[in-house]
Amino acid sequence: MSEHAIPEHYLAGYAGTLAEVAATGRRLTREELAARRSLGEQAADAGHGLRALVVAHLAAARTAWPGVPGSTDSTLAAVQQAIDAFAEGYERAQRLAVRREEAARREFIDDLLYGRSDLGRLAERAERFGLRLSRAHAVAVAEGPVAYTEGDPVTRQVERAVLGRFDARSILLTTKNGRLLCVAPGDEDDVLTYFAKQAHAATEGGRIAVGRPQPGPGGVVQSYEEALAALEMADRLNLDEPLLRAADLLVYPVLARDRQAMADLVTHTLGPLTTARGGPQPLLDTLTAYFDSGCVATEAARRLSLSVRALTYRLERIHKLTGADPTDPAHRYMLQTAVIGARLLDWPAKSL
Repeated sequence: MSEHAIPEHYLAGYAGTLAEVAATGRRLTREELAARRSLGEQAADAGHGLRALVVAHLAAARTAWPGVPGSTDSTLAAVQQAIDAFAEGYERAQRLAVRREEAARREFIDDLLYGRSDLGRLAERAERFGLRLSRAHAVAVAEGPVAYTEGDPVTRQVERAVLGRFDARSILLTTKNGRLLCVAPGDEDDVLTYFAKQAHAATEGGRIAVGRPQPGPGGVVQSYEEALAALEMADRLNLDEPLLRAADLLVYPVLARDRQAMADLVTHTLGPLTTARGGPQPLLDTLTAYFDSGCVATEAARRLSLSVRALTYRLERIHKLTGADPTDPAHRYMLQTAVIGARLLDWPAKSL
């Protein structure tokens, strides 16, 4: 934008003030400075660039430069004051605009993730932030050792990495309840995978869960809730994978859906372990390690820091107490399902 594109309105009274300052040597009054700030705010709201505005002021100063001997210093001081006040008002308007934008973005994200707004209106607002809710979207949620907010170094680092690699117009990165979120089109899994990689590194080993792609305005909410459920499930089951996909964990919500049936299975199958010396937990840990290692005794023993002989003794003890043999494929499914149920229900720490 050239200096001639700036309306004269934003230079109102400027030349006259310079002439008076040159003649008297006075400084600008509080009212004159307030007027310059006000004009700076108006110029920012109108979308004019600060560079063009400064150029216009300097050009006006040259045009109205007084010829009174000895007036140079006071006149330049007035130019400095006027432009400083003008720029201050301009920057204030910019900050207010940023805060309004952040508030609008935060309100949109809250409505999007909680489904509290009219879907049609929500879809209209989504376009402003680059989302087309008519298509399917998936959400990745990352959590780390501390809570994260907008503007945190970690948040900015992940945002720069993701938006620097992919089309920023179709991706929304934000924070919610101390976690990092990435919303991306459902057919762009590479975006969420890359986000997970960056978030894992930036959060010093944090865990990331990815919900399944879901269609329509309500799809973002569904995918977000699936990702949260996957994180919660990982905590209950002590899963140590850094990247969890809701699609790979669907069996667990199914198992947990009928709590009473699961509690009955745990009580019936694993209840006899409570009679073991030392309580049920060591034997339950043995079953967990055995199943998690693919029923390979040497690997399970390594995970438990036991000898293979000691592990074999524990498995035989479990067989004797429960009547189910962990090494027998016919019994294995029931025992493994019961172990998963115990982890989901936090048994034996919590009574059933």
